[in-house]
Amino acid sequence: MAAAGSRPSALAGRSERRSELIAAYSLIAIPIALFLVLNIGSILYALYISFWEWTTRPREIIGIANYQEILGDKVFQRSVTNTIYYAALVVPLQMALGLFLAVVVNQKIRGQTFFRAAFYFPAIASSAAITVLFIFIMSPSGLFNEVRSLLGLNPLFQALGFGPGHNWVGNSSTAMNSIILLNAWTTSGTMMLFYLSFLQTISREIYEAAAIDGAGPWQAFWKITFPLLRPGHYFVATVSVIGALQLFDQAIIAGGSGGEPANSLTTMVLYLYREAIREFHFGYAAAVGIILFVIIFGATLVQRRLFGQAPSW
Repeated sequence: MAAAGSRPSALAGRSERRSELIAAYSLIAIPIALFLVLNIGSILYALYISFWEWTTRPREIIGIANYQEILGDKVFQRSVTNTIYYAALVVPLQMALGLFLAVVVNQKIRGQTFFRAAFYFPAIASSAAITVLFIFIMSPSGLFNEVRSLLGLNPLFQALGFGPGHNWVGNSSTAMNSIILLNAWTTSGTMMLFYLSFLQTISREIYEAAAIDGAGPWQAFWKITFPLLRPGHYFVATVSVIGALQLFDQAIIAGGSGGEPANSLTTMVLYLYREAIREFHFGYAAAVGIILFVIIFGATLVQRRLFGQAPSW
C-alpha cells in the first residue's frame, strides 16, 4: 500500500517540475528569440552582405574584395591604430580609478551613500552634453588654459610644447589623449559599481585574521583584496575593452564624421559609420563590422585566458 501511495506522489512531483520547466522556458523564449534574431542574425547578415558590392542596393557578389580593399586602406589602418591606442590607455585608467573609488566608498566613512552617488553621477549624465562641455573647457580660450595661466604653469606647458592657447581637442597631437582623459573620468563610476559588488563578497573575517597577523592596510589590499578580485578584474576588463573598441559618440561629437583633425579621432566604429551612412558603401561597411567583431571576440578570449580562470589557491 505504501508503494502504491508513493507512485502517484512521484508522478505528481514530476508533473509539477515539468510545469515549472515549461513556465521557465516560456518566460525566456521571447528574449532568446530576440537575441538570436537581432544579435546573432545581424552578425550573420553582415557577414553575408560583406561579400557583396552593396550600395543603395545589392549589385554583385565580389567575394573577399571588400576585405582586401579594407586591409589596404590607410584611413582604416589609422582607425585601427587609434582604436587600439585608445583602448590600451583608457582601459587601465578606468580599471585603476574604478577600483580606487570602490575601495574608498567600501569603507565605513561618513556620507558613504553620498560619495557613491557623486562618483557615479558622470556615468548617468548625457555623454553628448559632457563632451560638448569638455570641448568648451579645453578650447584655446577655455577654462583649462585660463586656470593654468593663473597658476603660472604656462612655462611648464610651453616646455612640453603646448602654448598658452593650445586647442586640446582640436589639435591632432592631443585630441585622442583628451578624449581618453574624458572617458576615464565619465566611466570610472560604472567601474566603481562593478568593483564594489565584488568587494562586498569578500568576508570581513579574512581582513580581521590578516590584522591579527599584523598586516597593514596596504598589505591587506595587495595580499587579500587584489588577488580575490580576480573575477572582478576579468569582468571589468572585458566590459571596458568592449566599450573602448566601440568608441563612437565622443569621437563624432569632437571630430565630426571625418574624425578631425587629420583623422586623429577616426575610430573603427566612426569609420564604419562614415562608409555606411555617408558613403552608402554597405557591403564595405559590413566587412569593417565583421573585422571589428573578430577583434572584440579575440580580445575577450585573451582576457579570459589572463583573468578568467579560477585562482589556484
